Amino acid sequence: MRMNDVIICWFRQDLRLSDNPALTAACERGRVLPVYILDDVNAGEFAMGGASRWWLHRSLESLERSLKGALRLYRGDASDVLLGLAECLDVRGVYWNRCYEPWRIERDARIKERLGAAGVEARSFNGSLLWEPWTVCKGDGAPYWVFTPYYRRGCLGKEPPRAPLPAPGGLECFTDGGSGPAEGTTGPGGLELPAEEGWAEKIAPHWVVGEEGARRRLEAFIQEGLGHYKGGRDLPDKPYVSRMSPHLHFGEISPNQLWYAVRGMGDDEHIDHYCSELGWREFSYYQLYHHPDLPRVNLQAKFNRYPWRDNSEALEAWKRGRTGIPLVDAGMRELWRTGYMHNRVRMVVASFLVKNLGIHWHRGEEWFRDTLVDADLASNSAGWKWVAGCGADAAPFFRIFNPVLQGRKFDPEGRYIRRFVPEIASLPAKHLFDPWNAPRGVLDEAGIELGVTYPRPLIDLGESRRAALAAYSGLRGE
Repeated sequence: MRMNDVIICWFRQDLRLSDNPALTAACERGRVLPVYILDDVNAGEFAMGGASRWWLHRSLESLERSLKGALRLYRGDASDVLLGLAECLDVRGVYWNRCYEPWRIERDARIKERLGAAGVEARSFNGSLLWEPWTVCKGDGAPYWVFTPYYRRGCLGKEPPRAPLPAPGGLECFTDGGSGPAEGTTGPGGLELPAEEGWAEKIAPHWVVGEEGARRRLEAFIQEGLGHYKGGRDLPDKPYVSRMSPHLHFGEISPNQLWYAVRGMGDDEHIDHYCSELGWREFSYYQLYHHPDLPRVNLQAKFNRYPWRDNSEALEAWKRGRTGIPLVDAGMRELWRTGYMHNRVRMVVASFLVKNLGIHWHRGEEWFRDTLVDADLASNSAGWKWVAGCGADAAPFFRIFNPVLQGRKFDPEGRYIRRFVPEIASLPAKHLFDPWNAPRGVLDEAGIELGVTYPRPLIDLGESRRAALAAYSGLRGE
């Protein structure tokens, strides 16, 4: 080992300096060449959507500043880029933190093999999960199917998560003067944004992207939300959720940092509940690891026979928040305006698409993947299958969220709906959640003409619920 050796630190979903095991190890080994590669070649259909690219663009800018301009950016097949760099620059090692998407696991195995054959040390680390998926299993060695025993017995019964690492001191970056494989290089400005003009500008005011933004968001959550979390997390107009998910997805903060920051505040029901939500994130990755076809295949095979509807007009109305169902429309508009949607509302809009409109959960998963700044293949796929009833430890199919009742219960004063559906904001709360049932005089006084100023409901909630249950009963009866 020579401290002047060049070691590539391959940044992926770990865009931070603190608690970055690969970066720390690279610093201990030699001079660090920090690299990020946008690999749409191997990602295929699971390439990042528009909102993720917007976030990535700004997160890379933040990381580049933290690295004082030393970050090198490439686009293309990561295997070819890394092998090209290793050959041109006499690189002695390539270090990275593991990712768990199936396409990444397969690609990274090939990269390790190619680097090894070239005499380059390849090492990977855990910088993204509290517990590695292959280390948590039942007594017979089989993976868990249900969350509670997975988390309470499988995870909490093991050694606690490792403590976070400090940012490496004395970081010495290798500067190659622009040598190396130039083809396919790019800077943050080269990452494509969504085609629709003005969309990115709508998202920007709602976020502070980067490692410092993640730290500030965590501090705000601890001060404003953590003490109300267990019950308050269901209230979409309150600041009681952490909104850490995009920072976690891009690795601007690690789950270990979150775990210990929250645990350091004490031990009460709110802290325990928040940590269990981190456990749900772990469980999503656990499912994806043990079921690599999670994004496409029903874990409960009977749903392969479900009679999904092909209704492009209804799907488009759902996407744009024009369903005529206020809570659903508010959620979909929050998504389009901010790149985010409150978790309680995510369940409601997903249930409406899958069970009331009868549209395949794949269509919803694809839209979320394109428009959420926290779009995560594991959590997004597992979440949609949970709502649809076809995943591991899923909600039963007959649990159909009624958006009128959900609105009255969790947004009782209508603040959330009024914010995102302003055309009905002047309705009294009594009629805000189901304006189609409001007396004509109430609608006139509020200046609302259904079908003109605000859509009539796409579908009758009661009839569509009965139809969904009948279709499901048909599956069970076969």
